[in-house]
Parts: sequence; C-alpha cells; structure tokens
Amino acid sequence: MKAQFVPLSETSEISIITIGPGAELYDKFGHSAFRVQDSLNGVDVVFNYGAYDFDTPNFYLKFAQGKLLYEIDAEYFDSFYGRYVAQNRWMKQQTLNLTLSEKQAVSKYLWNNLKPENKKYKYDFFFDNCATKIRDVVEEVLGNKLEFKEDHIKEELTFRQLIQQNLQANSWGSLGIDVALGAVIDRKAKPIEYQFLPDYVYEGAANAVINRNGTSENLVKKTTDLYENSPTPIENNFLMSPLFVLGLLGLLFVFITFRDFNRRTRSRFLDTFIFFFTGLVGIFLLLLWFATDHSATANNYNLLWAFPISIVLIVAISKRNISPKLKRYVIVLILLLSLLSIHWITGVQTFAIGLLPLLIALAVRYVYLVYFIGKQE
Repeated sequence: MKAQFVPLSETSEISIITIGPGAELYDKFGHSAFRVQDSLNGVDVVFNYGAYDFDTPNFYLKFAQGKLLYEIDAEYFDSFYGRYVAQNRWMKQQTLNLTLSEKQAVSKYLWNNLKPENKKYKYDFFFDNCATKIRDVVEEVLGNKLEFKEDHIKEELTFRQLIQQNLQANSWGSLGIDVALGAVIDRKAKPIEYQFLPDYVYEGAANAVINRNGTSENLVKKTTDLYENSPTPIENNFLMSPLFVLGLLGLLFVFITFRDFNRRTRSRFLDTFIFFFTGLVGIFLLLLWFATDHSATANNYNLLWAFPISIVLIVAISKRNISPKLKRYVIVLILLLSLLSIHWITGVQTFAIGLLPLLIALAVRYVYLVYFIGKQE
C-alpha cells in the first residue's frame, strides 16, 4: 500500500479489532489488529502482526523449525473488512480512550514497525504473536499509566486448556495439538498471559484502565460490532473422529492379540506395524523438541508411548524367531505406559482423550508379547 505516516488530527481514532474464528485450524483462534482512522487526513489503515513472506527461502522448513519470521502488515480497512466478511467471521472494534499525543505515539510506533528493517519478528504462539503484539504496543506507548485488571478472569486455566477452548475436543486438530505440544503448556497461565488469544485481548482491553492525574479512565471508550457473522452448524462426524478411528484400531489390536493367544502364535505384521508407527511418531516428537525453536514442544511425554527406539528394532520384532532379549525392551515399554498414566493422573501433562483406546491396546499387546516371549525361553 502507498499510504504512509502523517500527523493525526483531533478527530482521529485508534482501535483494536478482534476477528472471530474461521473454518481452518489455523483460524480457529481468531485474529487481532489495530485500526488507525483519520477522516480529515484520509487515513483508514489496519495493521496486523500475523503476516509472513511466502517467498522466504526454505519457507516450509523454517516454518517447521520455528525459525520463520513473521511480520507486521498494513492494508486499507475496506480491503481488510471485505476479506473477513467473505470468510463469515465476526468483527468487533474497541475504540481506545487516548489523547491526541497517545494516538500519535501509537500511529508512529506502527508505521515505524512497518519499515523493512523493523517489520519482522520471531513468532511464538504463546508469547509473541498477532494478539500479544496488540497488548505490547499499547503497553509500550502508555507505560505505567496502563493497568490491566484481572477480575474478568474467573478461573485458572493452563495454556493447553485455553487452546482447547477454541477446538472441538474429539477432533483431529485437537489431537494433533495435544500430541505435538509438551508439558510446558500444562502450567497455569497468568491472567496477562491469557492475551495470546484474541478473545482475551478483547476482554483484557475492555477491563483495562488508564491512570491519568490521579483518576482512572477506561482504556476502551466505545465498542462497535463491525460485522455479525451468520452462524454455521458445526460438522461433527463421529465416524471420522479420532476416538472412533483409533478406537477401531485399538479393537483390531486387541482382537488380533486375543486370536494370537488362542492360537499360541504371534502376528509379526502387527508387532512390526506397532514398532514402526510408534517409533516414527516418537522421532517426529523428538525432532520437535530438540531440533526446532518451538518453545511449546519441549518436555513432551507423548514420547512415553511413542518411543523412538522402537523403529530401530523393527527388524528384530519382525523375525519369526524373536530374540528373548526383546522381552526386556517390551517390559520397558509397559513401564513407560505406566509412567504416562501417572503423568496424566497427576497433571504433569494432559494427553489427548482420543489416544486412550490406542494406549490401552498397546498395553494389552505389550503384556501379551512379554508372555509369548517368556513361553519361548
């Protein structure tokens, strides 16, 4: 866009725009942006910190590694508004109660951020994203005059619980997030930290005050519904849900195990598949933990069921005459599942409910393997 920073007039306004969730997983958490309006100077621009450059070299690799730089973007309000209306996402605007000098400061800060040398930043889903930037800019400009009240937060939630508020519990998106993110997000979030989500930026601003000359004034002086979306029914196909699909898979594992027990045999194909699948998932989680800059993927105890070493032992488990030494390894796998249960019960980490049938089936299979190998010794 060709617009650029100009001094604002007395009639100018600075607003926070909050956008509701969209259809795609990456849109489920909503969006936040600033709007700078000045009718006398012909300015009506929206600034948002959720953009990135698809032409970045090794874009997808950097995205996976958590090294992709996000950036601030600016566009005319009409274009911004039309895009989210087309996506059927509600929009609310909170006009801020700022003096002219404070409006100038916010506007100058945003335009300065838009310069090529300043626009990029290291994105973090929980602590430095398009929503937290809104809070941070207001704090930067208003300093200790700004006070975020906390009484609108009615319950203490973990970061994981806050995420799951925006997701269907029995969905693949919910399961994927719970598997990929580690125990670091199972701590209670401080009230100010809730503002990594746009809804809480909205609530936080609505409950914030500015202390000027011994008096407190609301940060938000006016709230406007810019667009009310048409609610769309949530598609909930249980037959395609994780709980059903993994439940069927778990039942298959248990059925084959029961058949093996009756026949005094062992399905090498099933054991090879289990070692390959759990080992592959484990390697993926290990890479997320140690080979990326994602802060939320550390300390992931899903590795207790998706143990990476299993993939190294595929050849050994696939042989007709299984080595007695594998019995010790399978006992370790059972102990790891037991440790996972303790972590779940004690709240060290919350695991996806959709995994439960699979975890039970793995435990049954491993117990049978210990029995079967023991009978061969």
